Amino acid sequence: MVNEMIYVVGHRGAAGVKPENTLMGFRYAIGLGVELVECDVHLSRDKHLVVMHDANVYRTTNGTGAIRDLDFDHIRSLDAGEGHQVPTLSEVLETVRGKVKLLCELKGEGVENAAVDAVLGSGMASDVTFTSFHMDRLKRVLERDEDLQTGAIFSNPTDDDIEMAEEMGVSGVGVNFKNLRLKTVEQALKAKLDIRAWNPDTLREQQAMIALGVSGVGTNRPDILMEYLELQ
Repeated sequence: MVNEMIYVVGHRGAAGVKPENTLMGFRYAIGLGVELVECDVHLSRDKHLVVMHDANVYRTTNGTGAIRDLDFDHIRSLDAGEGHQVPTLSEVLETVRGKVKLLCELKGEGVENAAVDAVLGSGMASDVTFTSFHMDRLKRVLERDEDLQTGAIFSNPTDDDIEMAEEMGVSGVGVNFKNLRLKTVEQALKAKLDIRAWNPDTLREQQAMIALGVSGVGTNRPDILMEYLELQ
């Protein structure tokens, strides 16, 4: 069984296959059989929760400008790839409801309270983990409700970083696969932290992460990893 080895996260849906952070991409990843999908959230100028990775719309749409300087109606009018619109967090929550769990990365400054409100309002708190590189944002999530699930993200963590994550009470940590070492995996698991590698996108890279004993793998190519796991 796939989930006896690791869980798989479709990063931004399946960013290496479909337009990233679109409902189509999330549905594609869900169809592959992943256990989770990951999205990123920012606040628009008029305080809508916009699902997009970058702070600026130009890379993934046909528009320009910073999300925080644009109203939602304008962002909604943009092409996020293959004719698809930029979704809201609420739309992503409804897309994954009853199917998979969600990693929600808190990207924009001050986005955490609005994101928590949306998740609590949806009744899906048990299916969502709030993640961030910024520990202060995770602290504010836990101040809202200590039972909410949180995950710290690191590019190249030190032993002290993992210890800090444990002391904060986060549920797990995500680490750039290029910098993930066995020592870090063992330290996290000993601390009873879930540990996820991001983003190995070739089969060789994905296999290396499985061999390290990670809890899960987030990838832009969940199609490659799911095909491999289904053959095991």
